[in-house]
Amino acid sequence: MFKQKINKLLIGTNNRGKLREIRSLLPKSIKIYSTSGFNLKSPVENGKTFEENSLIKSKYFSKKTGLMCLADDSGLEIDILNKNPGIYSARWGGKYGDFGKAIKRVYNSLNKKDKNWKNKKIKAKFICALSISYLNKKITCVVGKVEGYISNEPKGKNGFGYDPIFIPLKKRKTFGEMKPSQKYKMDHRYQAFKKIRKFL
Repeated sequence: MFKQKINKLLIGTNNRGKLREIRSLLPKSIKIYSTSGFNLKSPVENGKTFEENSLIKSKYFSKKTGLMCLADDSGLEIDILNKNPGIYSARWGGKYGDFGKAIKRVYNSLNKKDKNWKNKKIKAKFICALSISYLNKKITCVVGKVEGYISNEPKGKNGFGYDPIFIPLKKRKTFGEMKPSQKYKMDHRYQAFKKIRKFL
């Protein structure tokens, strides 16, 4: 068990939306560094699970900088698409991670699977694996999930990634329509964060 409280931390992502959200969840007492400050490219994510990919990132960025690193791997699983895009969520946006393109691909896949999908509740979940590593050593790795379903059309300009097409259970708005402060208190990243708070 890792005993000492963490007082400085590198956030291992080149995704500005993730950086913003993770920063907002971390205690103010922690000095935060970002990968852009070190001009680091992201590693190849060749893991088979969110946890494996999260650890690839946290270990890689920690070894490159000598700082303790928190990294996230997250994505959207859609039940009738055999849990796709899953760990390939960002890659569905092509080389430049264009989520407009990724969302179109989701809708095209749903249309191929079931022409009538818009009249049904298409179950989906957002999953987030958060890991903290120091150099080559894993300190912790946890997973958070939020269940919901797919919106018939993209709605809202807030958030990032697939937020405009995901409606959490018991809500009417997509994550893209919610204020960040509302989304951050309930999404998959927050669920994972609750499990690593003891380290922070």
